[in-house]
Amino acid sequence: MNARFIALYETPADTAAFDRHYHDVHIPLARRLPGLRRYTLGRDVVAVRGGEPYYLVAELEWDTMEELRAAFASPEGRATATDAARLQELTPVRSMIYKVDESVL
Repeated sequence: MNARFIALYETPADTAAFDRHYHDVHIPLARRLPGLRRYTLGRDVVAVRGGEPYYLVAELEWDTMEELRAAFASPEGRATATDAARLQELTPVRSMIYKVDESVL
């Protein structure tokens, strides 16, 4: 069973500044997280049942919840969290972690 971290970013006031910082600073930091198996980004998000769509959806995956937690507790995780606070200054973000249960299909 995999574990994932998801971040949902609202549309920033300055999309160019957000994109530049996200791609030049945040992605390189996050890619160094120990045990990270996958890092995907979703754009052109469309709300299915009303509400505002998100500007960007980031999904990071580890083999286990323990590995995910250890990654965020590591020096690389703390550096990424510090930078995430900078992104929070550019646009609101919601984030969560969860276990993936793919046995339902």
